[in-house]
Amino acid sequence: MTYASAAARLALNATGAVYDVPKFVLSPQGRLHQVEYALEAVKQGSAVVGLRSRTHAVLVALKRAPSELAAHQRKVLKIDHHIGIGFAGLTSDARVLSHYMRQLALSSRLMYTRPLPISRLMSTLADRAQLNTMQYGKRPYGVGFLVIGVDDTGPHLYEFNPTGNCFEYHAMSLGARNQSAKTYLERHLDEFAGASRDELILHGLRALRETLPQNKQLERVAVSVATVGPGADADPRSSAVRDGEKFSLLEGDDLAAWFEQLGPSEREQAAQARADADSERRDAMDEN
Repeated sequence: MTYASAAARLALNATGAVYDVPKFVLSPQGRLHQVEYALEAVKQGSAVVGLRSRTHAVLVALKRAPSELAAHQRKVLKIDHHIGIGFAGLTSDARVLSHYMRQLALSSRLMYTRPLPISRLMSTLADRAQLNTMQYGKRPYGVGFLVIGVDDTGPHLYEFNPTGNCFEYHAMSLGARNQSAKTYLERHLDEFAGASRDELILHGLRALRETLPQNKQLERVAVSVATVGPGADADPRSSAVRDGEKFSLLEGDDLAAWFEQLGPSEREQAAQARADADSERRDAMDEN
């Protein structure tokens, strides 16, 4: 090794760039940079909100259009009658993984004549994603999922991310400006357990609205809502399957009733409260 090449290698190490390319090399801080970049892709995606009660689980997603001439991209996908996903990140990766999940669900119905348990689906998906963080020639998936489903224990909401981790939640959000939605969900968490399907949808829309910039309004054309409820995982050979609340997708005019009930956002209420307080102070000063 020449002095010049050795110096260049030392300079590369000093900047940390040597840890950017190989995803299976840990940095001195114990980090995998490629995995962190995949997580960043999820943070840049459009927002998705998920929440569940004792009876139902709901997804609310914000759709984006690449340009004014393009249609809005779908952000909520059906996996089976009792499972659906909302995603943030690379659409191409979401398409590949959703196809894989549908294959697993179909195999369960063909081989065992029963719906695939959502917990098994998530553990299998997590194993596949984790391998991509350590195998040569592959890269981490640049997409995150919120997965809703129903089994004999009730509704479930899972988060999947490119690290291969899966966690179950009562409420969660992904994508750009998701912290604003999380703040809303944390404030109203106690209301979710006993909420009806319609109340969950309303909470989901209000949480999603918090992720928008102050100069933008939530529009029906840019929103997808998915729900799943009791009996969605019923045995297809039984009569109960007809009464089950299977995965359903609501868009556009289907959401009109909930948009009429939205009311002002928490930011608008706070701004109005500040304006009222300022007005009262000015009135008090004028009286003095």
